[in-house]
Amino acid sequence: MTLSLEKYTSTDYKSSSQKARVMTEPWYLENGYCVSCLNNLTQFENNSPVADFYCSNCKEEFELKSKKGMVSKKIVDGAYSTMINRVNSNNNPNLIFLNYNANFIVRDVIAIPKYFFTENIIEKRKPLSNTAKRAGWIGCNILYSEIPDIGKIFLIKNGEIVDKKIIKENWNKTKNFKIDNLEKRGWAFEVLKIVDKCKNYFTLQDIYKHKARLEEIFTKNKHIKDKLRQQLQLLRDKNYIEFLGNGKYKKL
Repeated sequence: MTLSLEKYTSTDYKSSSQKARVMTEPWYLENGYCVSCLNNLTQFENNSPVADFYCSNCKEEFELKSKKGMVSKKIVDGAYSTMINRVNSNNNPNLIFLNYNANFIVRDVIAIPKYFFTENIIEKRKPLSNTAKRAGWIGCNILYSEIPDIGKIFLIKNGEIVDKKIIKENWNKTKNFKIDNLEKRGWAFEVLKIVDKCKNYFTLQDIYKHKARLEEIFTKNKHIKDKLRQQLQLLRDKNYIEFLGNGKYKKL
């Protein structure tokens, strides 16, 4: 696998997003693969409204997003309404996020399974101004920092290529959190994020500290503490944490 994008650079485009697309799509087609089964990918026809690549073996679909610079808290995406509809219909593709440096060297490639998307990680951007070509159009950002750690599978990290066996293992681990019901998925991932922020050993009281924030997200739920204990049992059953007794837990 080569990490250089140099042979794919083009002067035919002015916008940075177009330049990134024409460099990174052919690069990933040649050097990347299906994160689910490690098979080669096929590219959809240009400007597909759904995804960029698909796997003829396991039928998974992938959308590639790329940027120059470090991985940030947000990933710029397309139309807000389209993204929300995808999330709510469970019809969104898996995401591949790629970033490269000023020398056009790939630094990180991160796969995010489609079942790790909820409305809570989709940020609505301001409408384009009246003077813009697409006046009133509303885009969105994917809040990368709000995705649980287990949902970020590195193919390349800090310029180092990750072994495919590790990638396959990490992908299979995420399947424990493949939850079709959007409300249940939202709860599971919010608690996952809380646990990610905890130390290796933590207590129930550490989790309860986030009660106020969860009340803002899940406004209809009047029994937040009960729900938190239920979600911790779910994480225990999925071998993500271990219950030590007396309100104490350990990450696995």
